Amino acid sequence: MTDTQTHAHAHKSFPFLLDTGELAALGKKRIGDFVRAQTELLDGFQEANRHWLERLESEANLASEFASKLSATRSLPDAIAVSRDWASEYLAMLAEDGRHLADDTRKFMETGARLLSNGLSRPVQNS
Repeated sequence: MTDTQTHAHAHKSFPFLLDTGELAALGKKRIGDFVRAQTELLDGFQEANRHWLERLESEANLASEFASKLSATRSLPDAIAVSRDWASEYLAMLAEDGRHLADDTRKFMETGARLLSNGLSRPVQNS
């Protein structure tokens, strides 16, 4: 058999042969997609981390402010008013935390869905 006949015979017996150039290009594209998604996720995690660290700092400031105001009170009604104000601010912060957590989760889920929908979860398909 000649080299051309051998290739034609192999092609008929195994129709899923890919050109090595096509395979390399496909692999390069998928690796690029994966790296971009990983980078996007990492950037998102860093942004979320910065937000939550700032949030912890603001909560510590609120607690410190509450302690100062409470120690300056001279009557029970003043202490109750300071406590009510603190509780109101703290509950507003908790509500904002819930919204931010839901938004962060949505962003991470969208990135993960894009990662999977770009073909990284599917087997290689012939054209």
